[in-house]
Amino acid sequence: MQLHNTKGIVLRTVKYGESSIVTTVYTELFGVQSYIVKGARQGTKKTQGKAAYFQAAAILDMTVYHNEQKNLQFMKEYNWAYPYQTVLFDVVKNCVAMYLVEVLQHTLKEPEANPDLFYLIENTLQQLDKGTDTLTANLPLYFMLHLGMQLGFQIQGFYSDATPILDLSEGYFVSETPPHSYYLSEELALLASQLNTISLYSELENIKLNRLTRRKLLDAFGQYLSLHITDFGTLKTMAVLQEILS
Repeated sequence: MQLHNTKGIVLRTVKYGESSIVTTVYTELFGVQSYIVKGARQGTKKTQGKAAYFQAAAILDMTVYHNEQKNLQFMKEYNWAYPYQTVLFDVVKNCVAMYLVEVLQHTLKEPEANPDLFYLIENTLQQLDKGTDTLTANLPLYFMLHLGMQLGFQIQGFYSDATPILDLSEGYFVSETPPHSYYLSEELALLASQLNTISLYSELENIKLNRLTRRKLLDAFGQYLSLHITDFGTLKTMAVLQEILS
């Protein structure tokens, strides 16, 4: 097996054996991979605190062994690629981070590299760490739309008098109400159009949403992902996120 240096974003971690862990990481070079990290839970002075590196959403620099024939790899070395200042300690930001991680858990199922998607995730988490309350609250909406773009089902068109309805199933702004319940209209369609055209995180500061509107958009964009990603399932953190952003 060859050694490789890669960045990674931790998705989940479980105990393994007496003192080790298995951590699932979305890596820059190899997509989703699972690694055994030996001794990460040992209580010695040398290893004390090592398990903290493998909290969900952690962004790491890693040296790893990689064998394409195996489902479980080994991690040799690791360190912070980006040490969070707020995400791991701020209740609201941590809740948003856990929501983003769960979305990724439901989305990233194949060990396939996608550097652009990796950079989107990395940059989103870093912006969350630095962001204001308004950016923090709007970030999940931005991320879900841009995740769809990276996965190949970007919403097409925009809100106008001629196309005032967003068909979530087809991913288009359309002129007439579709024959199903997966659509947005009126103010929600307009807001979805505005969010879909944002390219800079700072622009999220200009989107002012009340609790009910944000809740409806979170539901709609979660539905949008589930319509386009096979076996997407239900997001357990959605209810918590909606409550804490209220």
